[in-house]
Amino acid sequence: MSDPKIIAITNQKGGVGKTTTAINLAAALALAGDKVLVVDLDPQGNASTGLGIEPQDRALTTYDLLLEETPIQDVVIPTEVERLFIAPATTDLSSADIELVANEKRSHLLHDALRAHEALALGFDFVLIDCPPSLNLLTVNALVASHSVLIPLQSEFFALEGLSQLMLTIREVREAANPRLRIEGVVLTMHDMRNRLAQQVEADARDTLGELVFKTVIPRNVRVSEAPSFAMPVITYDPVSKGSQAYIALAQELTAKAG
Repeated sequence: MSDPKIIAITNQKGGVGKTTTAINLAAALALAGDKVLVVDLDPQGNASTGLGIEPQDRALTTYDLLLEETPIQDVVIPTEVERLFIAPATTDLSSADIELVANEKRSHLLHDALRAHEALALGFDFVLIDCPPSLNLLTVNALVASHSVLIPLQSEFFALEGLSQLMLTIREVREAANPRLRIEGVVLTMHDMRNRLAQQVEADARDTLGELVFKTVIPRNVRVSEAPSFAMPVITYDPVSKGSQAYIALAQELTAKAG
């Protein structure tokens, strides 16, 4: 029974393709034969919706996992994608930040839940945590629980400016609670190769961050945008689209790094 690789997918800036990356990277890893869990830590519950879990089917959620200490095997449910599971979220999670403040273990609740014997017995190869678009206690829980951080970065002006605050938070978590936390990489999303600005952002990101930037770039792709409205990952919705192929390539690059 080997431990899963736990990756927090985070960027405090909204609209950068964070949830899209969580869903589609997870689906690509599952397609390649890995058993994958998505932990939806965003109160909007978009990862849950995007993987086809209706609100009425979310009887137990990550709120119960963190605040009620419900065992993880009671929260996790299968998705339509083989080998892909989710710990879903609802808007209940939006009050979690306030409720967590009084809990002395507040930063370690997810860490403990994912490392309980019952969690390891589920046999996941990867756990991807979809964080909320803010640096709050839920995000800190994800960073404390994770081995590494994957940062989606939208190919637009000011993209790199928001990274400094996130890097600072990662450093603080390393110093206070998780010294082994590392940056898995930065993935450029919504990238339009024809756009001069997007090319400049990519060049700046590679100059500034070097090897941390994944070689794979996620293109701006209409199929990727459409897939969530059909409650499925793009890999299921349109396997041959450029978006699907990019996430499959990203999964391969990630696995090669992990190996």
